[in-house]
Amino acid sequence: MKRINLLSVALLILVLLPFHADAQSLEAFEERVTEFTLDNGLHFIVVERNVAPVAHFFTLVDVGSANEPVGRTGIAHIYEHMVFKGSKTVGTTNYEEEVKYINQMDEAYTAWLRERNKFEPDEEKLEELWASFQELQDRAGEFVVNNEFTQIIEREGAAGVNAFASADATGYFYSLPQNKAELWFMLEADRFMNPVMREFYVEKEVIFEERRQRVDSNPFGRLLEELSATAFSAHPYKNPVIGWPSDIRNTTIADTWEYHEQFYAPSSFTIAIVGDVDPVEMRRLAEKYFGPMQYRDPAPELLVEEPEQRGERRFVIEERSQPIYIEGYHAVNNQHPDYQALNLLSNILSSGRTSRLYRRMVVEDQIALQASTLNGYPGSKYPGLFLAFVVPNQDVDMETVEETLREELRKIKDEGVTEEELTRARTNARANLVRSLTSNQGIAQLFAFAHVNSGNWRALFTDVDRLNDVTPEDIQRVANEYLRKNARTVGMIVNVQDEDDEVASN
Repeated sequence: MKRINLLSVALLILVLLPFHADAQSLEAFEERVTEFTLDNGLHFIVVERNVAPVAHFFTLVDVGSANEPVGRTGIAHIYEHMVFKGSKTVGTTNYEEEVKYINQMDEAYTAWLRERNKFEPDEEKLEELWASFQELQDRAGEFVVNNEFTQIIEREGAAGVNAFASADATGYFYSLPQNKAELWFMLEADRFMNPVMREFYVEKEVIFEERRQRVDSNPFGRLLEELSATAFSAHPYKNPVIGWPSDIRNTTIADTWEYHEQFYAPSSFTIAIVGDVDPVEMRRLAEKYFGPMQYRDPAPELLVEEPEQRGERRFVIEERSQPIYIEGYHAVNNQHPDYQALNLLSNILSSGRTSRLYRRMVVEDQIALQASTLNGYPGSKYPGLFLAFVVPNQDVDMETVEETLREELRKIKDEGVTEEELTRARTNARANLVRSLTSNQGIAQLFAFAHVNSGNWRALFTDVDRLNDVTPEDIQRVANEYLRKNARTVGMIVNVQDEDDEVASN
C-alpha cells in the first residue's frame, strides 16, 4: 500500500514540476505582475494571464467579524449583503424619494427596538410602531429595482458572482469577459463609494434564514459555534461570523453606516485582477473610478489578546442528532514561525487515506466515519485554534473516540513523525498550491490574501519554500508545545432520547 502511494506522489511531482517551474514559479509570476497603490491607499495587484479572453476581479477588504463593535456581531456579513443592493443610481427608480423613506423607516425601527428592549414593553405601542415601520418599508420598496446590479453584470457575461464574510476578511468576486473590464471598475467603485442600505430589513430576514440553515438546523454548525464561544474568553473569535440572533435584530441602518465609515477605508482594500488584461489600462481605469474614493483614516486595529487558558474546558450538547466529537487547542497566527509546522502536522494527521487518523480510526479500528484536523480556526490573522473532529460510527461511545484520538496525538508527541510522512505532507501542500494557481480566481484570491497577511504576494511562494526548513523535530516540538491539556477545549454532541421515548422503551 505504501509503495503505491509513494509511486502516485512521484508521478504527481513529475507531472507538475515542469508546469510549476515554467508557469507558476515566483520568477514567472514576477514577470507578469503589476502592483500599484492609489493616493487614497487602495492597493491593486494585476496579473497578466492571456489563456482566455476573460478576467477575474477580486475585491478583498481587510476587515471581518473579528473587527465588529460589541453588540453588533454579524454586521460585516450584513454589510456584505448590502453591497449587492446597488447604489444611488443602480437598483432604484428614484433615489431621492427612496432615501427619504429609508431614513424614516430606520427611525421607526429604532423606536420599535427601544420599546421592545424595555424591561416591560408596551405591547400596544409595539404593534403601532411596527405597523408604522412596515408602512415606511413598503413605501421605500416601491422605488426598488430588484437585483439590478447582478442583472447588469450577468447580462454582460459575468460568472461566479459571489461574496463571503469571514472572521478575518470580506471578499467580493466574479469573472467578466476581458472587454467588459471598464464596466467592472465603474460598478465596483460605485457600489462602495455610493452604497445604499436598500431593502435592509428584508435582507436581514434572509440572513436569519441563513443562520437557521447553517447553525440552528446544522449539528456541526451548532458544535462549532459552541466551541468558539467556549474556547475564547476575550478575543472576538468567540463570536459567530453570521452574528448572534439578538445582535442581528438590534443592528440598524445607522449602525451599518457607522461600520462602513469606520472600517471600509480605501487602505483596507486590496483588489486583484487576473486574466487577459493590459496593466497600463487597468491602472488608468483604477485612477479614473477608484481615485475619487476619499482618503479616510485606516480602520482601527484589533488589539485584544486572548489570555492564557487556565485549564481544559468541556461542554456537551445533548440532542437527537448525529454525534460529533471536537477539540480545539489555542495555537498561533499565520505570521508566526510555527504556523507552517502546525499546518504540516494537520496534514500528517488527516490528509488522505495514508494519514494517521484515517488509518487508525476509519480503516483499522472502524470507530469513525470521518476524522479530520484543521489549523487556523475560525481565522488565522490572530491566534486561532488547531482543531480535531471526529464523526463516530454507529454505537461507538465518545470515550472510545477521545481515547483513540488522544493516543494518536501522544504518539507524535512521544515518538515524532517519519521523514516519509513529512515529505508527503510537503508534497501535498505544494500540489494544493499548484492546483490553486491554475485558475484566474485561485491566483487572484491567493495573491490578495498573501498581500493582506504579510504585505507581499510573494510570501505565497516563499512560505511554501520554507516548508523545506520544517523538520520532524519541529513537528514533534509544536505538537508538545501547543496540543496541551490546559490549552484544550473539548466539545461533543451526544445523541439522547426524549423522555417519552425512554418511557416507551422501558
